[in-house]
Amino acid sequence: MNIALLQLNMVVGDVAGNAARIETAVRDAAARGAGLCVTPELAICGYPPRDLLLRRDFVPGCRKALEALALRLKDAPPVLVGAPVPNPTPVGNRLHNAAVLLHEGTVTVATRKVLLPTYDVFDERRYFEPGVNCGAVTVAGWRLGVTVCEDIWNDKTFWQEHRQYETDPVADLGLAGVDAIINLSASPFTLGKQAVRERMLSRVASRYRVPVLYANQVGGNDDLLFAGKSVAFDAVGHLIARGRPFEEDTVLVDVAAGTGAICPDPAEPEAQVWHALVMGTRDYARKCGFTGAVLGLSGGVDSALVAAVAADALGPENVRVLLMPSPHSSEGSVTDALAVARNLGLPADAVHTVSIGPLMEGFDAALAPVFGALGRTERNVTEENIQSRIRGNLLMAVSNKSGAVLLTTGNKSELAVGYCTIYGDMAGGLAVIADVPKTLVYRVCRWRNAQAGYDLIPTAILDKAPSAELRPDQKDTDSLPPYDVLDAILERCVVHHMDRNAVVAEGFDPVVVDNVLRLVRISEFKRRQAAPGLKVTDRAFGTGWRMPVASRLVLE
Repeated sequence: MNIALLQLNMVVGDVAGNAARIETAVRDAAARGAGLCVTPELAICGYPPRDLLLRRDFVPGCRKALEALALRLKDAPPVLVGAPVPNPTPVGNRLHNAAVLLHEGTVTVATRKVLLPTYDVFDERRYFEPGVNCGAVTVAGWRLGVTVCEDIWNDKTFWQEHRQYETDPVADLGLAGVDAIINLSASPFTLGKQAVRERMLSRVASRYRVPVLYANQVGGNDDLLFAGKSVAFDAVGHLIARGRPFEEDTVLVDVAAGTGAICPDPAEPEAQVWHALVMGTRDYARKCGFTGAVLGLSGGVDSALVAAVAADALGPENVRVLLMPSPHSSEGSVTDALAVARNLGLPADAVHTVSIGPLMEGFDAALAPVFGALGRTERNVTEENIQSRIRGNLLMAVSNKSGAVLLTTGNKSELAVGYCTIYGDMAGGLAVIADVPKTLVYRVCRWRNAQAGYDLIPTAILDKAPSAELRPDQKDTDSLPPYDVLDAILERCVVHHMDRNAVVAEGFDPVVVDNVLRLVRISEFKRRQAAPGLKVTDRAFGTGWRMPVASRLVLE
């Protein structure tokens, strides 16, 4: 019995296109001897469809596409496809998140997802009614238990302290005596998640003494990234197959023989982050209809990394950069930025230098009467922010004129404490490194240089002290703790939800901790208006971050 896990990159809402992708993959798998094909979760509509599911014509459109696909695949092996289906009862939400079986021209619901996640980026109870239990299908004499994503994530022998649900649908399948367990999944990528996933799936296989096969989505959809890495385990929990990371793949598994191909998975977090960002940037541009990108190149490490990601994702010929020096910019910043553009192979006519000094003078002259009337003529952060907003205007103008997506270059550390300018450097369509802490930015740059075999990102950029260069001799440490300290505090309070006293108890300066927590709290209004950021960690600012803007909570 050969089962093909179709690790596909679906486009949310492109129902006809997704059906065509499934058809092509099924026919290719059939030619390789597959007796059953399995798609990811909600493959027919792409995951996550979010409020598209609320449209009254959306699910009927999915059903129509499935019926047409079933007829086209009438002579092909049976296919398990992830799809939204109507709730047949009048109680609860009107939809189920399901797996349907396409076989001999028919469409049959094989299972309805039982466990519906509502944590982090998930909100499935908004749309779906939970199923009662997981179903099973019989193919070529094999009785196969069918589960959808979260249904397989609640084994009590694995999650002994942090189980999300009381029930375990897989336990019922184990008691029912199935010959193997299939899982249709759309599980987003975060650092370290694959290792946990594989240990968990191995435990399920060994506990019930049946093979476990897991088909995962690949690609980027808005802020969420899917790494693929579909896997299969034999009945004793040994890994027997793994799909390619961050690429489409068809993973063929001989379930009876317990054999398949195991694709290597890079262990270094820097490698995983790099490939995730490149994939996410490429898919965001492609799925939104952009063919190119534009960004500001400052000579700093953040914009250098974003430019390198964009060049790999879209091709250097499709990346345009602006250098926008002010009277406060160092000569080294300009030469470093030009070196990055040259190293990346950007076309000479796509590298522009626009000095903003005259524009700054124009703003000063225009605002002088207003500031005078306010009695606020002293220069402060207002003038610093104006510089950033001038640059944001220039970049948005080029984006509008060229049709290229504007990539913002701020990192997670800056976004956390508001070290960014709303309507300035935050302007843009995609925040590529918004979930990458500053210390990890440096590590990813050094990893990329090692892969290139030379300083693709110049050493001068990696060695100099970080600075926004919005006033003379400015350094980030003028108003922030060193980034290794800042990132350590943010990891504890943002990712692990530790309170102030618990962070201080680990040896951090109470004054520093108090200031960081204050900055995190008062910067929420900025984050609410930020561009979508590619999620690579367990706790990102974005879909899964649901803090109030108007709040008087004191973090102590």
